[in-house]
Amino acid sequence: MTKTYHFIGIKGSGMSALALMLHQMGHHVQGSDVEKYYFTQRGLEQAGIKILPFDEKNLQADVEVIAGNAFRPNNNIEIAYADANGISYKRYHEFLGTFMRDFVSMGVAGAHGKTSTTGMLAHVLSNITDTSYLIGDGTGRGSANAKYFVFEADEYERHFMPYHPEYSIITNIDFDHPDYFTSLEDVFNAFNDYAKQVSKGVFVYGEDKELRRITANAPIYYYGFKEGNDFVAHDLLRSTTDSSFKVSFRGKELGEFKIPSFGRHNIMNTTAVIGLLYTAGFDLNLVREHLVTFGGVKRRFTEKVVNGTTIIDDFAHHPTEIIATLDAARQKYPSKEIVAIFQPHTFTRTIALLDEFAEALNQADAVYLAQIYGSAREVDHGDVKVEDLAEKIIKKAEIITVDNVSPLLEHPNAVYVFMGAGDIQTYEYSFERLLSNLTSNVQ
Repeated sequence: MTKTYHFIGIKGSGMSALALMLHQMGHHVQGSDVEKYYFTQRGLEQAGIKILPFDEKNLQADVEVIAGNAFRPNNNIEIAYADANGISYKRYHEFLGTFMRDFVSMGVAGAHGKTSTTGMLAHVLSNITDTSYLIGDGTGRGSANAKYFVFEADEYERHFMPYHPEYSIITNIDFDHPDYFTSLEDVFNAFNDYAKQVSKGVFVYGEDKELRRITANAPIYYYGFKEGNDFVAHDLLRSTTDSSFKVSFRGKELGEFKIPSFGRHNIMNTTAVIGLLYTAGFDLNLVREHLVTFGGVKRRFTEKVVNGTTIIDDFAHHPTEIIATLDAARQKYPSKEIVAIFQPHTFTRTIALLDEFAEALNQADAVYLAQIYGSAREVDHGDVKVEDLAEKIIKKAEIITVDNVSPLLEHPNAVYVFMGAGDIQTYEYSFERLLSNLTSNVQ
């Protein structure tokens, strides 16, 4: 029987993906959100899903309500109305925990790389067999007949605790979200609790010392570059067009694999996907065939060329992610100057990781910084400014504004890497307009 679902905060990346998936499974879906444009809404609009302004009238008696985690009674009229009138609703992760019980579910968790890895696993598996999936870049696919369900498991506020998947990859453990987690040990404990809920197989990066401490009720499989892991990636060939490598499982060769992406982190993500699908009994020749056609996910090393200039857009907002993104850019463009344009995301993260951000950004040839993007969850107490980060960067770091990105033009043979989880894309669009105007002025 089809239901009508109402999403409070439907433009959120996880929420929009879930809305699309339920829509494709034949359910009626609508949602509400702010008017400001967000990149996820294009997919919703193309699917014909109604996006309404926040209004108490949206909560009709016959709808099942799913509420985005950012919304509370003190900042949203629909949540306040629901609470005052006894209208029940589930948070995104609560709904998902119940929903996935109807499938063989495969989760991807980790401090970094989970969206790209979820996207890759979903792409390969859905080309082999009927699969529903939810990816953190706002992409969702639903099939009423699917046996398998691939999803991203987010550790923030321990949102992954309602999930009990059959299989899960954990890419790494790192200190992040300092507005919630108190220490690296606190982060470890969250992942360790999640791992215990996996029933058939946990696949962890064996060269992460925190992940080596994980205990689980299901078998643990380690993957990595070094001997001593269960799944070992070896004989790497990294070119400017792709990456190829071989994988062995406990001494048995599984063959060569190729991916159209860059950076050692992507080879590791792929090894995790290969390990999971091999263990779950899938034909590795089919896995090999569909890895080659994986085009990536939104805002993860997304490239475009404007007036002959290459621009890369990436969600990287943690030092580990910045290093991985710059490594990928160097592999693909070894003869170009790598120019990083970075927007710190949240004041708490910037304070906690200031030295690590500076060290990561020093991997670029030139650095430009945007003002810190404060989250709706926090207040700026004036404890940190972007100038504090600029002072710690050894390379000359210049602060730019969205209204004047012209300093970026000082690099004639460059690739521009825009990184951040806030509104760094507005800076990127300003630069694209500037490049386009240069063409029209010349003509």
